Amino acid sequence: MSESNSVLIGRKPVMNYVLACITLFHGGAKEVNIKARGKAICHAIDVAEVVRRRFIPDVKIKKVNIGTDKLSLQQSESENLTNVSTIEITLER
Repeated sequence: MSESNSVLIGRKPVMNYVLACITLFHGGAKEVNIKARGKAICHAIDVAEVVRRRFIPDVKIKKVNIGTDKLSLQQSESENLTNVSTIEITLER
């Protein structure tokens, strides 16, 4: 699957990301990845459920990957690493 079928979740309203997923499915995509980090994880879950339950009922959750990324804080010269949780939800039509 190409990276163009990915929706990266951020701070915008949930329905903006739902529209992006629906657009990808109507454009012919068989799978769509929903990716989020940190506080946006709850929005990613909401996006997957709204797409699946309200708009395209034949979409199934293929897999869910969770993990942790180590991010470097650029504020000081010392290497301050912080852990950030990640999620990747793959929807399949």
